Amino acid sequence: MLRAEALQWFALFGGAFAWTGQFVVGFYVAVARCSPGSEPWGIDQRAWAITLTAAAAAVVLAAEAAAIVVATETWGVEEDGPPPAGRRHFFAVAAVVGNVLFLGAVVLGGIGTVAHPPCQSA
Repeated sequence: MLRAEALQWFALFGGAFAWTGQFVVGFYVAVARCSPGSEPWGIDQRAWAITLTAAAAAVVLAAEAAAIVVATETWGVEEDGPPPAGRRHFFAVAAVVGNVLFLGAVVLGGIGTVAHPPCQSA
């Protein structure tokens, strides 16, 4: 019972939190990289972007796998069925779709940051 609940919530929020983490940490890495005071630190923004993208993508894929597991475990249940199975199925189906979108956001954000690093004039 506890395993199913944990999988359901990770499936629903894991991708969103991973993308948010990538975005926020990436923003502060870019701010640190572009700040003249942090030049001696030698921040490699491209390495950070690749690492953050890979880590976030791994979490999103794990959340997608969790969503698929919950969706298959509750396959015969209707979305508006009795709780908790109906709720789990509804959230799992939403998470399957949502995590695909979050994976796209993570990958495109990473590609954009690597291809067009901040602090460079056009």
